Amino acid sequence: MKLYVWGLVVLAAVGASAQNVTGPLITFKTNFGDINVQLLPDDAPLNVANFLSYVNAGAYNNSFFHRSVQNGIYIIQGGGYAWTSSGPVAINQNGAVQNEFKDSNIRGTLAMALLSGQPNSATNEFFFNNRDNSAQLDSTSNGPFTVFAKVADQASLQVMDTIALVQTYDLTGLGSAYSAFNQIPLQNYTSGSPLVLGNLVIITAIVQNGGTATATPSIASNGVIMASAFGGYRTAAPGAFIEIYGSNLAGTTRGWSASDFVNGAAPTMLDNVSVTIGGVPAYVSYVSPAQVNVEIPDGAPLGGVDAVVLTYNAQPSVASQILVTNLQGGILAPASFNVNGKQYVAAFHADNSFVTNGTVPGVQGTPAKAGETIVIYGLGFGPVNPSTVSYSGQIAQGTSTLQNPVTFLFNGAFEATPVYQGLSPGLTGVDQFDVTIPQGLPAGDVSITVLQNGQPIAQTGLYIPVTQ
Repeated sequence: MKLYVWGLVVLAAVGASAQNVTGPLITFKTNFGDINVQLLPDDAPLNVANFLSYVNAGAYNNSFFHRSVQNGIYIIQGGGYAWTSSGPVAINQNGAVQNEFKDSNIRGTLAMALLSGQPNSATNEFFFNNRDNSAQLDSTSNGPFTVFAKVADQASLQVMDTIALVQTYDLTGLGSAYSAFNQIPLQNYTSGSPLVLGNLVIITAIVQNGGTATATPSIASNGVIMASAFGGYRTAAPGAFIEIYGSNLAGTTRGWSASDFVNGAAPTMLDNVSVTIGGVPAYVSYVSPAQVNVEIPDGAPLGGVDAVVLTYNAQPSVASQILVTNLQGGILAPASFNVNGKQYVAAFHADNSFVTNGTVPGVQGTPAKAGETIVIYGLGFGPVNPSTVSYSGQIAQGTSTLQNPVTFLFNGAFEATPVYQGLSPGLTGVDQFDVTIPQGLPAGDVSITVLQNGQPIAQTGLYIPVTQ
């Protein structure tokens, strides 16, 4: 249970897929922003070598995404065409490469495109899976499609998602040169008009980073927030995790592991990346070139704006800022649990299954029942008793109690005090609430308001499904 929940916390904050990160880092330079990608040579060595042969030859320079499918399967596809002064031209193909299917086509992975019914036909074209396409693309009936890389960080996933939202057009009526462009994503385009460079989603280049930062780390403007799956505020409290976005922040992509802890204490440096908040070393839980996650130490100055400085390979960034207060609670409610504009809490039954009504993609479970005690996780709810227990930087041992009590209000009228509220044993910095669902709630999606010291927290618009 605890390992699974911590995995959910990390994935919700980081957005990374489940494959191991073992290969070199590359960056897609696009007119919508950079997409950092980790290659997977251990899983698909022939396909990685094939892809890099095009990269090293500069074949993808000034290429563009020529296909975006957002129904049935969800992909953005490129590598097939480049833009020249004469318009679009097909990129020259090398010989086909052997299929090496191993990893699933889940959200955030990259795979090689194939000819229909020909699993060993991959050449130069590739696609990003911007949703979980494993049910369709892992199948031998039309593939399977070899995954050879994965998007490396949340900022890059956001660029991928933005591209997937670009409107598509059918240009096949413009002539034979456009015969492949029946679902091409275009911006600032009027149907029937001639195609120009400014309409395209361009890949100006794909560059290899060699696993090390080549410039001073830079934190983006407004690039420091509380963990996005717990509210994403510009304010955070000691013990909570924050996300730092920018460039050249690290040379590797990974989260902390058991070997990084010493006697239960979390690391303050991970792969030569360290962060101070108000001059106090933070606990580094995740590093990547464009995103670093840290836990705010309980010694960080309170009541004002604290300077956030990230150092990589002894090179410090220019300071950014975050407001640090004693309390800034947030409940685990990741973006993947937002369905049709309704944000569900990621809660668990006693058997560790999710509390869900079946609408969250890829998540199985059942609604909560009146009288049942479910588990909800949070960050930033402050210190605990015994006061000798550290609420940051340590793996929690045993039970504790929040010094500032929390209650849950269901459907605006049914109040519940958690039977347990304190640090989650076995995790670091995560608050746990064991909440009994009140009797008398109507069946369906029930709103949740979280109060601490009798006052609502900043996070609003949360729901949980309930059945009789």
